[in-house]
Amino acid sequence: MECEKEVGNATYIILISGVSKGLGRALALEFAKLGHIIVGCSRNQTQLDSLQAHLSTISSLNHVFLNLDVCSNEGVKEMAQTVLQKVGCPHIIVNNAGVINESMKMWKCCVKEFDNVIDTNIKGTANMLRHFIPLMISNNNQGIIVNMSSIYGRTPGPMVSAYCSSKWAIEGLTKSIAKEVPNGITIVALDPGIINTDMLASHIGPLASAYQTSQEWATKAASMILNISSADNGASLTVDDPGILPIIKG
Repeated sequence: MECEKEVGNATYIILISGVSKGLGRALALEFAKLGHIIVGCSRNQTQLDSLQAHLSTISSLNHVFLNLDVCSNEGVKEMAQTVLQKVGCPHIIVNNAGVINESMKMWKCCVKEFDNVIDTNIKGTANMLRHFIPLMISNNNQGIIVNMSSIYGRTPGPMVSAYCSSKWAIEGLTKSIAKEVPNGITIVALDPGIINTDMLASHIGPLASAYQTSQEWATKAASMILNISSADNGASLTVDDPGILPIIKG
């Protein structure tokens, strides 16, 4: 980015999908504390209102939140124009919106649940890329895109085949697009590590409480994201101290 050498002083417009809870919310709060403008989307208006209220206590900037399902291509298209009109082109995009399937063997996972994971995690990310990359190109080829991956995007895991499939797809999608975007735009896949979130608890139950909190994680992740450079284009990155999952048997 043009302001790449001024990370400590520049104010960035940072777009986060799935912003209303978990890692998205934690990142929004951390970036806001650092003085950046947050743009976010989520399907849960109540949680968006809660985040907006929280941010108003720590930041006076004009943050923008939209009730949106990233699975809707038309919805994301409209959001891109709304964001452009209200605050301008995002400098950083974090494609964080994602869901996980209930822990079970693939052939026992119902079609609707499997499709929901694929639609949200892959197609939702694709919708964001489809409509925001052209804005970054128009903005003098500037921008950083972070596609949230997972340990399950690089290592196969039992009982979460839909989620695992979606995150392996994110890794491939990211590396392919890295070869397509013009110089100045950087796209990476980021394994956030293992964090105590509702999603993790749905997979490993009470064991989730042994891991770092989302806010502890966000302090490290925000700093890492702000320091991504063009040299990282196409990379598979991992936030420091990712943790180790317990052995899950099929």
